Amino acid sequence: MADVAVDDRPLTFEDLLAWFDKGSKPESEWRVGAEHEKFVFRLGTHETVPYDGPAGIKALLEGMKRFGWQGVYEGETIIGLERGKANVSLEPGGQFELSGAPLETMHDICAETGDHLNEVKAVADELGLGFLGLGFTPNWRRDQIPVMPKGRYKIMREYMPKVGSLGLDMMFRTCTVQANLDFGSEADMIAKFRVALALQPIGTALFANSPFVEGKPSGFLTKRANIWTDTDADRTGMLDFVFKDGFGFETYANYLLDVPMYFAKRNDQYVDLSGKSFRKFMAGELPEMPGDRATIKDFADHSTTAFPEVRLKQYLEMRGSDSGPWGRLCALPALWTGIYYDSQALAAAWDLCKDWPLEDHERLRADVSRLGMKATIGGRTVKDIATDMVAIAKSGLKNRNRLNGGLIDETGYLAELEEICDSGMTPADRLLELYNGPWKGDVSKVFETHAY
Repeated sequence: MADVAVDDRPLTFEDLLAWFDKGSKPESEWRVGAEHEKFVFRLGTHETVPYDGPAGIKALLEGMKRFGWQGVYEGETIIGLERGKANVSLEPGGQFELSGAPLETMHDICAETGDHLNEVKAVADELGLGFLGLGFTPNWRRDQIPVMPKGRYKIMREYMPKVGSLGLDMMFRTCTVQANLDFGSEADMIAKFRVALALQPIGTALFANSPFVEGKPSGFLTKRANIWTDTDADRTGMLDFVFKDGFGFETYANYLLDVPMYFAKRNDQYVDLSGKSFRKFMAGELPEMPGDRATIKDFADHSTTAFPEVRLKQYLEMRGSDSGPWGRLCALPALWTGIYYDSQALAAAWDLCKDWPLEDHERLRADVSRLGMKATIGGRTVKDIATDMVAIAKSGLKNRNRLNGGLIDETGYLAELEEICDSGMTPADRLLELYNGPWKGDVSKVFETHAY
């Protein structure tokens, strides 16, 4: 979902609050944006794919232009694509990401996702490439993964080892699926943020799909989620302040101002400001930027460099789930839309988690990465909570259906999540069953059985 347009004038703290508030929309204008990332590999050999070369990532991007996508460039280097309000971008290790347009129904979203995968597969087949939807690379070492030529990633790559031990793994070896949803007002944002943040670990368990590291079981059901626990404490985690009295746009703006910077963009070039203070940038006090003060565009860019489990921009981003197969890419936005866009469902979801002790939020986040549906909080298993959560989402989607004259039944997109709840088996548990059974310990089989 594209952010509202921003101007380039120097800004005040009040401008930051106004920027968030511009995201408030009447319910009739609420939309959903879906995003997913996938690993690109060579068919046959299962090797990683560099940017350059006759069958590299660049060729994949160029080939997509036949479907009406326009190139996005840094200088003369193609680094992404755009078509209407949707875009394709590259993650640091060449993970291919679709950021979909803001759409009204799950049918629209699943059609958009399907069209994208059909298009990208048509080009990839000609290049001898395939796509894999997992949360973490199953067998590649970090040093085997190519580096994409994007300016912001160079800055992040050099900064990450200074603030955590796993940040480079996050950049190069993870893939996620996300949903971006609207709010109606500051009060509505607060209610939705609290529900989504508390329940994000439940979503993490439902979508856990990354049990392997370098060819072996890692001890985690979602290695991707584990990676985020030691990436950069300044910009990740469960944000306890969201649950405290007085939370709102002002609190989140102050949080972002305390998040160390990565960069500013000037004349299409990234200026390395890693570790610097955005507050000082607003005041024009950065020696690296003499005479230059931050603009609202700089703040919009800076907001994308915080990585909590739920992120506020001019909408709310659900960030806690492993990427997966085609069908589950539609399940994630359906889950959160059912909860967010029906007032009864939102209230019922809050009832699930409102009494959880604040100190248990981070513990649960860590526990689900290892235990999945067997983790516990508030005297209940994640399996039981997830079952209630999916049922609440289904009721919310049914209410949407009734309000639209019964024309948009979206509940079918939750079917796979219902099966996960019924069985108590996460997708990662299923992968481990295959690894210990038919695959006979050969992780490379995942490229044959789980590729798009």
